[in-house]
Amino acid sequence: MRLRLNQEYRNKIANRMRVHIEAEDTQEKEKYFVARENMKPAQDSAWDLAHTIVRRTYTEDDVKMARYLQDKFDNVNTIAPDSCFHFGYMGQKEERDENDKPKMVEARISEHFDFKIDGNVNGQEYSKNKDFGYAYFRDELKAQEGCNPDINIEMADKERNPHQTKFQDANNKYLGTDSGQEHTSHSREWNDDYKLDLIGREYCRDRQLDCSKQEYDQLMIWQVAKANLIMCHHNWIKSVLTQMKFVKDVIKGYKYLDEAIDFAKESGLALNDAEIIRTNSTGLVMYNPKNAAAMLKSMKNKTKTREQKIAERIAYNQQQQAVN
Repeated sequence: MRLRLNQEYRNKIANRMRVHIEAEDTQEKEKYFVARENMKPAQDSAWDLAHTIVRRTYTEDDVKMARYLQDKFDNVNTIAPDSCFHFGYMGQKEERDENDKPKMVEARISEHFDFKIDGNVNGQEYSKNKDFGYAYFRDELKAQEGCNPDINIEMADKERNPHQTKFQDANNKYLGTDSGQEHTSHSREWNDDYKLDLIGREYCRDRQLDCSKQEYDQLMIWQVAKANLIMCHHNWIKSVLTQMKFVKDVIKGYKYLDEAIDFAKESGLALNDAEIIRTNSTGLVMYNPKNAAAMLKSMKNKTKTREQKIAERIAYNQQQQAVN
């Protein structure tokens, strides 16, 4: 007797397929992993440069003297650790003249660089970005009950809602980036690696530090790398969600359990009857399991092997020779 599907079973199949699709090696996933792997070295290199720039203005001797005075007098409070800075240089930027025509004028080119785990990626001082922590610590968040590092991507086309807020709060609490809460090990250890003592008031906007254009450009490369990690995370999960929409539509169209199992097997996921709960339901549109699995595979940008790349290049060269 053929078992019919119900919504609970469809959800169960879809959840297993989500895990399976995320585990596959695709171009989007590879780009995300490369961006994440390169992030810490880029961060450390940018921090070394920032440290050099800062200490040109606030030397170790200056900081030592300020700390001495602060320790000696109760009314002196001038030393504070910081992780974000305004760096800039004198250069040229485009403006509009009275006739609305472009002209180049001398101006200070500056940017706000924030090294904290939730620091901005757009150069705005008061802008925080939680997505960087979600992308970098995705594995750790996935392993925590109640957390979902992909929630902002999943909700990208939807209005903010309690479902999204619940996971954001859980993510931020685990990472220690929720306001007013004591930092957890992730944010504390990350932020502690990127702070140094400076002279001045507590707000970094009071410290406009000079750097060279070359130094500024190097820091911009790091800041772009942070944004790139967020984008690679988005692109990978977006590709997974696109496939999952198709998977759910396919499963929705089946009436019987064996059809869904065949589809899963053809897609590379081994399932069996023992993994389901027996209930009754009806389907909508029928899909041939093999055809549906083939369509799903065509949606993936699989990482190509070296042999595949060589074969494709040879075929391309032969085609070009034939044309010429």
